[in-house]
Amino acid sequence: MNKVELVGRIVRDPEVRYSTGENATAIARFSVAVQRKFKNAEGKYEADFPNCTAFGKTAEFVEKWFHRGDMIGLTGHIQTGSYTNQKGDKVYTTDVMVDEVEFVGSKGTGNQGEAPAQRPSADSFMNIPDNIDDEADLPF
Repeated sequence: MNKVELVGRIVRDPEVRYSTGENATAIARFSVAVQRKFKNAEGKYEADFPNCTAFGKTAEFVEKWFHRGDMIGLTGHIQTGSYTNQKGDKVYTTDVMVDEVEFVGSKGTGNQGEAPAQRPSADSFMNIPDNIDDEADLPF
């Protein structure tokens, strides 16, 4: 099985290009900063920066709604490849081919890529008063 699930912040605005030919397809390339689970020896969290590629409607969605600093959740699969650079050296690549993306959170107020209908505000949840002792007292 080859499945990847990532949650992180977009490192820079997605770069979108269109394939040539009769059926031009959008191709979005971007990197995501994914924080590691554990702290390093200095007590700080490190991050990995996988390169991601999305195609078609998913690529157009990423271009429209996600910008540098935005949180993104995505699923996809790993794809490896290689090419020969201008110096004649063989370069190996590992990329995440994106199948699905979703909103995870926002960078803060004024976020360009924010889709208001899909991102609830932090205060949209009901606060439960401290004096409720029994589940029967809950209003839901």
